[in-house]
Amino acid sequence: MAFGLIIIGDEILSGKREDKHFAKVLEIFAARGLQLAWVNYLGDDPARITNALRQALATDDIVFSCGGIGATPDDHTRQCAAAALGVPVVLHPDARLRIRERMQEIAREKGESVDLDTADNLHRLKMGEFPEGAEIIDNPYNRIPGFSIKGAGGGMLHFVPGFPVMAWPMIEAVLESRHAHLFHQTAWFEQSVLVYEIAESTLTPLMERIEAAYPQAKVFSLPSVGDATTRRHIELGVKGEPEQAKAGFARLLAELDAMGAEYTDL
Repeated sequence: MAFGLIIIGDEILSGKREDKHFAKVLEIFAARGLQLAWVNYLGDDPARITNALRQALATDDIVFSCGGIGATPDDHTRQCAAAALGVPVVLHPDARLRIRERMQEIAREKGESVDLDTADNLHRLKMGEFPEGAEIIDNPYNRIPGFSIKGAGGGMLHFVPGFPVMAWPMIEAVLESRHAHLFHQTAWFEQSVLVYEIAESTLTPLMERIEAAYPQAKVFSLPSVGDATTRRHIELGVKGEPEQAKAGFARLLAELDAMGAEYTDL
């Protein structure tokens, strides 16, 4: 079982809005001892969204999807989720209740009465149309819910709005209420050093030897060409199962010393 993140919206791919979900979800996960296995950015293309959701539903992954669950013409996520499942969209009774409560709340704040059966208000109920069998996710910001569905592969897809002020509390609430048993289940070690003025190709055999000796650890390298104030360097490290990763990191340092490499701790 792995965690995935889908971020939907033409505005992200066009650069009109900067994605903030990825960094925040990493932070939310890290606080609970979780890690993301993959991230998928998609535009507002129904065929691509449906295909991506269908693939996710075939796995046992737990996936959060941000964006596209409104009721404007460029919001397709609700319908695509239903198509991926092969079920119709239906008005969820609890979603209907929450949306109508929100309409009444707005009217009270304005000191006005509300007709819940106007064309505009009936259209707003479309935000509560989810794939048949979906469960709702409460939205503490404005009551307009998200939803969750389960796929044939055993995984779960959780759909939240694209607005960070709504999405992030909803993601945290879903993790706490539905997936808390997965928190801090995997022990983890990660440590690295900065290695100066050595080509990555020179370090590759060393990396391969460590991964062969410690199969539950991974060696990573992040090269930098440097600039006017920073020398060329590579962040070289080991991560993974604590016992093997610690041993692998100790061997990495020993081999760097044997090479006469210049490095500094991080």
